Amino acid sequence: MPGQKKPGLTLSSISDLAYKEHKRHIRVEEIMSREVVTTTLGTLMSDAAKAMGERHIGSLIVMKYGTPVAIVTERDLLTKVLADGLNLETTTVEEVMSYPLIRICPTTEIREAARTMIRRKGRLAVFECGKMTGIIAASDLIREMPDAPETSLNVEDYMTKRVVSVDAKETIDSVAHIMGSERIGSVIVNREGKPSGIFTERDLLSKFLMKGKSLRTTVGRAISSPLKTAPSGISIHAAAKIMAAGHIRRLPLMKKGEITGIITARDLVEAYAK
Repeated sequence: MPGQKKPGLTLSSISDLAYKEHKRHIRVEEIMSREVVTTTLGTLMSDAAKAMGERHIGSLIVMKYGTPVAIVTERDLLTKVLADGLNLETTTVEEVMSYPLIRICPTTEIREAARTMIRRKGRLAVFECGKMTGIIAASDLIREMPDAPETSLNVEDYMTKRVVSVDAKETIDSVAHIMGSERIGSVIVNREGKPSGIFTERDLLSKFLMKGKSLRTTVGRAISSPLKTAPSGISIHAAAKIMAAGHIRRLPLMKKGEITGIITARDLVEAYAK
């Protein structure tokens, strides 16, 4: 009969379907971080690190003559400063920043934003009418990752299988050097051979560089613990939900009681982008 609802469909299920479809078409302007923190070319990396640590953010937009021209990130700090043995107190932002800015329009849908992020390998600066209005990081994208066929993929296909571990007695400076050299944002920290927690580049910023504390401290005193894990067979959507709920960007994956890999926010974005 005309106007008759299809068997099995209820108002609730219709609403759920509509919501899921809406989530697939969310635009960048709906999820971007609007508070953009800036710095200048001549700022010392020690001051840039403190600025990121104080605000619990992973990047600063670099300005030149009042115009945003580049970005400096916590990964730049790890790989281009600490890993190379440079001095935070003498190295400037200009020496290690990532240039040029990757620009995107606020009306871009999030899956296309994910593709741009993976293709251009960086955070996205949102510009409207020539003015920067926000910034998009991988963590912003996974918060709104839709429950859709493209997010039902298994995390095992995208996780990093080589997980770097260190002993809890290692010092922060040696761990930071390892992370920078390996170009990774975290290490698993073991006590007596068993995983006890995780140490991340954000821990380095907020717990040490921001406060000017000695990097000779043992890493076991600075880990995020207890270690949050998930089964290795879950979908990328399920992993995104766990990470968003826990405000984490790295999730170790377990199989038969052992860590078999780690999935990051960027890994999830890469899977979603395909």
